[in-house]
Amino acid sequence: MHRIGIIGGSGLYEIEGFSRQKWVRVRTPFGDPSDQMLTGLLGGRDVVFLPRHGRGHRILPSELNHRANIWAMKSLGVAWIISVSAVGSLQKKYRPRDIVVIDQFLDRTKNSVGHTFFGEGIVAHVAFADPVCSELRGLLFRTAKDLRVRVHNGGTYVNMEGPAFSTRAESIANHRAGLDVVGMTNLGEAKCAREAEMSYATLAMVTDYDCWKVDEAHVTVELVLENLRHNARIAQEILRIAIPEIPIRPMWPCHEALRNAIMTPLSLWPKTTRRALKPILMKYAS
Repeated sequence: MHRIGIIGGSGLYEIEGFSRQKWVRVRTPFGDPSDQMLTGLLGGRDVVFLPRHGRGHRILPSELNHRANIWAMKSLGVAWIISVSAVGSLQKKYRPRDIVVIDQFLDRTKNSVGHTFFGEGIVAHVAFADPVCSELRGLLFRTAKDLRVRVHNGGTYVNMEGPAFSTRAESIANHRAGLDVVGMTNLGEAKCAREAEMSYATLAMVTDYDCWKVDEAHVTVELVLENLRHNARIAQEILRIAIPEIPIRPMWPCHEALRNAIMTPLSLWPKTTRRALKPILMKYAS
């Protein structure tokens, strides 16, 4: 059984037609995921939803346990992940309530160890030049466009750490560099998903102009929350339509990302690491 994962805000599991809902606790070798995993059916497909910051929004972006989150999804049979994420716009053309279906990341975090499953005796180097699954990204873009939503095909997501929003100097520098949106969460998800051979794509939902645009009001929590509620409704509609269109079997290039990427011979894999990575490495372990 191949499932489809959704990572996003708590309101997303209120999608019309999301039936047979059941919260499942998953324990991982990397600690606890953000919350229990909500399994169910949507559009005739098996779906697993994870509230990224936990129900009640209890986890800071820098506290997110990406390895646990992705491992938990992989262990439940997830082969595709759609991420729904709030971002700030770094360019005038990306207006609040627009969607950017991003295709690139720029890493401004300090947590590279938390963004990989490897180490502890097993080395792998996955290709990450194109960090977003092009097939899944294309499906999300076409769906949003058919809904007549203001959607942009491609863009670079700057992953800062937060939890404070950007300083004006940071925001202006990102704007002048021609970068597109800024957020605090998606890079670690994308890296771990690639190592776990999962298709990953992001719906970057614009809530504000960050603070580079001096003729706009400064970013406030109230403004962000208002636009978040609007964006969540749009995201629900995109997910409802796109999910049934995802192939039944995982056959895209991302689903073979570890082929030729593992450098350590099987005979040298430490038992404890091999056991911890079983959902990820099982097809290469013989």
